[in-house]
Amino acid sequence: MTAKTPRRRLLAAAMALALLPAAALAQSAGEPQPKLPTEPLTIETADGPLTFEVEMATTPMQQSRGLMFREEVPPLTGMLFVHSPPRPISMWMRNTPTSLDMVFINEDGVITGIAERTTPFSEAVISSPGPMAGVLEILGGEAERLGIAPGTRVDHPVFGGN
Repeated sequence: MTAKTPRRRLLAAAMALALLPAAALAQSAGEPQPKLPTEPLTIETADGPLTFEVEMATTPMQQSRGLMFREEVPPLTGMLFVHSPPRPISMWMRNTPTSLDMVFINEDGVITGIAERTTPFSEAVISSPGPMAGVLEILGGEAERLGIAPGTRVDHPVFGGN
């Protein structure tokens, strides 16, 4: 046995530990997941303010899971993916049985784009129109129904100046 063998074993063990969160996610696929902590988020539409109760996805593990396996997303609810510092975002609908609207929000709390009525279970990549501080996922069709559009302001503590 050479000195490299124990290092290789240690490296292999470290890699296996690093993959545990992904393995846990894979094992829990399809199982109902507890909801994340919620906070109010207000969108200032032309017809007046709308307040949503949103789950806060702030960690990489929470964001990788998102709304996967959720059979329903009630009106005026959703999930806010927080990115600090802002960065370009790429998402997909793998394992997501419900159509969603993905609302892209810059660091000033302004909606800069919306991917409307995403296709359930699709692995097509949905990209933000630039660096984002947040992505709000809501029920597919809600953005149009409620008058949420690019240029609309979002009020939540994660967005500067709000």
